[in-house]
Amino acid sequence: MNRFLQLGLLTCFCLFCSLATAYPYKPITIIVPQAPGGTNDIVGRVVAQRLGEQIKASVVVENKPGAGGNIGTQFVANAPKDGHTLLMTISSAQAINPALYKNPGFDPVNDFIPLAMVGSVPNVLVVNANFPAKNLDDFLKLVKSKPPETYQFASAGNGTLNHLLGEMLNQSYGISLQHIPYKGVAPALNDLLGGQIQIAFASLPSVLQYINTQKLVALGVSSSRRSPLLPEVPSISEKIPGFSGTLWIGLFAPKGTPKPVIDKLQKEMQLTLTNPELREKLQATGVELANMTPAEFAKQLQEDITRWAKIVKASGASLD
Repeated sequence: MNRFLQLGLLTCFCLFCSLATAYPYKPITIIVPQAPGGTNDIVGRVVAQRLGEQIKASVVVENKPGAGGNIGTQFVANAPKDGHTLLMTISSAQAINPALYKNPGFDPVNDFIPLAMVGSVPNVLVVNANFPAKNLDDFLKLVKSKPPETYQFASAGNGTLNHLLGEMLNQSYGISLQHIPYKGVAPALNDLLGGQIQIAFASLPSVLQYINTQKLVALGVSSSRRSPLLPEVPSISEKIPGFSGTLWIGLFAPKGTPKPVIDKLQKEMQLTLTNPELREKLQATGVELANMTPAEFAKQLQEDITRWAKIVKASGASLD
């Protein structure tokens, strides 16, 4: 009996090793559940190229946008559990959508295994160049002194991170900016630049060029510390303790993927993210590289799901 047990354990060990050494045996597809050209798409393509070089395999990015990221995310949740279909997603899709949609079509925790947090992107509270307040202190004093809904803020749509950051600002500072949802970042920025609306939260990569050319004024960043790309712009938490909300970007595999494959992907991603050229490219776009283990990433996801669920409920935002 002991001999049979030993043979069984040896067989399992050999299978375990063969899975790790044989993988990948075909191209790896990273699904980005947002449209081409966005922050997640840009990051996904930079990471895919370097991961392919690291793992010595073909790694391609495929965009599957729709329903705020739900379509692509659900696709990966239902994909074969062999490590050849992965998900590069953002916190607004993975941590906010489960509270925003009645049925997003996936479970953010039970359907996925975190492989690596790539980094985070702060949002910036920006105003049109003609807005009377030019710094965060003056902005907060001004909006506090006016009747409710005197000023409006733009977002890329109901339930998006920049919408919820505006609601968080309302709740945490006792003000009442009126929310004006747009159908995407581009039309919101067009009206902000044109003066039809004066206030918005927007991801740093999407507005950095306008801040540098003084077409928009940056008042504060949503991260807990200042951005190296905008060192003179304060973190909003410096004025409103506890205010924090960044857009993180992370890589996931569908739950059920064999552990040897998960272990290999986690190891290869760790090495990929230490590449100096990759780090330089990502930091130039405004991405702050993460220094987080997969276990810490999983904990961060759980905490974000809980935190954003409260904010979504308080905002009254809901999508079908």
